Formats: sequence, C-alpha cells, structure tokens
Amino acid sequence: MKATGIVRRIDDLGRVVIPKEIRRTMRIREGDPLEIYTSNDGEVIFKKYSPIHELSEGATQAAEVIYKLGGAPAVIFDRDHVVAVAGAQKKEYSERRISAALEDLLENRKTFFYNGDQSNQIQPIEGIGKHALTISPIISSGDVTGAVAFVAPDNSTKANENQMMLTQAAAMFLGKQIEE
Repeated sequence: MKATGIVRRIDDLGRVVIPKEIRRTMRIREGDPLEIYTSNDGEVIFKKYSPIHELSEGATQAAEVIYKLGGAPAVIFDRDHVVAVAGAQKKEYSERRISAALEDLLENRKTFFYNGDQSNQIQPIEGIGKHALTISPIISSGDVTGAVAFVAPDNSTKANENQMMLTQAAAMFLGKQIEE
C-alpha cells in the first residue's frame, strides 16, 4: 500500500470523502461500487468492484469462443482494465487500462465498427498500438459494466459483420450472466 498523506474525518453519518485527486487517478466515478475489506491490522481497504472480474473464467471462455469464430484477437474489458483475452499474448494485454477513447465510447453506450477509415480508428488499450475492429458495451441491469472487442491483428484489417454480431452476442451473454 502507498501512503498519500491525506487524512479525512468520518462524519456523523459514517461517511468519508475520497479526495478528487484519488478518484481521478483511480478512475472512480460517481455511483461506482466499491468493495470494503478489513485486515487484522485495523486497515480498511476500498477496492473498485468489477462484476466482469467476478466472471473472469466465463469471460475467458467467451473470448476464446468468439476468437475462434471471428478470426481476430478478442478482448473483454471491465470499466477500467482488460479482463480476458484470446488470440493474443495474455501477458502483453493482462490488466492493461482501457484508453480514454474506449472510456468515452462506454460512457455514451455506443458500439463501434471499423470500416477502414483510418481517421475512425480507436485504440482501446493504453500502451498497445492495435486498433479495434468492433466494440460492444456489456450492459447489465441498465449499467455499462464493460465491453467486448475484436482487435486488429494488423493495420490493414477492417471489421466484418460476423465480428460485429459476435461482439454483440458475447456482450449480451455476459450482461445476462452478471444479472443472475
């Protein structure tokens, strides 16, 4: 753990304010669920809750299936990070943050289809120069909880309708799994 030097008091209702700088760097948005952990040393730890992370085994299987059917690397994200990948180096992609462009797409609940226009490219993962072919948001109980995407194996690749349908189907399936 890293000390921040920030001290906050608990108010009479038991609330504590998480400073804006910490919320910004940790990408904690208003309404985000946080898990609360305690340790034997008296520590109270807040951790962002990710329902997609709870389904990581199912997400990995979904990524494997759509990779085999779609013919391009498949990636599943929660609201902040890569959760599962198939068809690409897992070490390279694992736990990478999503890009600001993908974050905006999810915030607006939009799907994405790459038609070959390079001005239309979205790089969904920070630090990886591959562009997305298709992106579909995972929506569960009315909230966006992540996304399913195909990533281009090279710069000349365009998306096809089959890949779009696969990302939409996987996103719908994962959304339903979260609701159950």
